[in-house]
Amino acid sequence: MSTTSTWLLFFAIGLGTFLLRFVFIYLFGKIEMPDWLRRALRFVPAAALAALVFPALTHPAGQLDLSLQNFRLLAGLGGAIIAWRTRNVLLTILIGMILLWILEMLFGI
Repeated sequence: MSTTSTWLLFFAIGLGTFLLRFVFIYLFGKIEMPDWLRRALRFVPAAALAALVFPALTHPAGQLDLSLQNFRLLAGLGGAIIAWRTRNVLLTILIGMILLWILEMLFGI
């Protein structure tokens, strides 16, 4: 594939992504949505974040690992407890990272 066609491909994909998002955002303010749909859309960011984080916690080496040697999963569970109790995103990230570092320092190889 030539350099020109690679850049055209990047441009086309970027433009398509922009248009899909722009149309949705533009129409969101122009059309009246049912209340049930508006309520359901509130959960999309949390679901997308969970879809990104969950595989990193349960599959750290590319395979399912639910053991006590999976420090990422343990730190993630600790972070989930902090999130549930405090509802503070920054504190959740901070405690989760500190837990991961402590687990790796104490029990890591």
